[in-house]
Amino acid sequence: MSFDKLKEYLPYRGEKYIKPEKAGNYRQYMMDLRDLARQARDEFSLISKSFEDRVKPFKAERVSQWMNQSQLCRPHFWCYFRLPSDDLDDSALAIRLYGESDNFGISVEVSFVERRRSENSLEKQNKVLNLLPFGAMYYFVQKNGISFKMDATEENRKSLLKQVKSGEVRKVLVKQDIPIETDHSLERLIDDLLKSFDELLPFYKETKK
Repeated sequence: MSFDKLKEYLPYRGEKYIKPEKAGNYRQYMMDLRDLARQARDEFSLISKSFEDRVKPFKAERVSQWMNQSQLCRPHFWCYFRLPSDDLDDSALAIRLYGESDNFGISVEVSFVERRRSENSLEKQNKVLNLLPFGAMYYFVQKNGISFKMDATEENRKSLLKQVKSGEVRKVLVKQDIPIETDHSLERLIDDLLKSFDELLPFYKETKK
C-alpha cells in the first residue's frame, strides 16, 4: 500500500469545498477534489481497520470526515479506539494524521472527543500527568485557547500538574509521532503504531482511575 492520496490531499487543508453543480467554472476542480478526498479517507480507513485487527478488544470508531460542517477540507483524519466498557465521554486511544505533504505521519494519542465531553472529561484526561513520561512521547497542551507541543520531561510534568490545578492549563494530551517515510509499508506502519499504542496504554488506563 502507498500513502499517495493522503499525501496529495494534505495541501488542501482549509480549502472551501463547493458542490460541483454549484461551482460554475470550478465544477471539474471540485469533482476532482472530492474524489481525491474520498480516496485519502479510504487510505486512512484501511490503516484504521488494519490497526484495529491488532489491538482487540479495542474497537475502531468511524474515521473523521474529509471536510467539516463549514465544508472546509480537513485532511488530518483521526480515529478513536475504545473498549466496549468505555463511555463516550471517556478518554480513549486515537490515531491522527499530522504534518504537510513533504513531512507527514500518524500520531498515537490519549485524548477525548470534545463534542462528547462531560463535566468529568477534563479531570479524567489530565490524569495522564500522574505517570512519569518516557520514550518518544510528548505533551500536547491547551492553554488560553492555544494548543502547543511540550517536551514530556519530569520538570514539565510537575509544572503542568500545577497549571492544571490552578486552571491555567485546560487540557493535556500525551502523544507519539510516527513519521511516514517513502519506503513505509502498511505492515511496518501498523507495527510502529502498535509499539506507540502499547507505550501509551498505561496513560489511557490511568484516566480510568
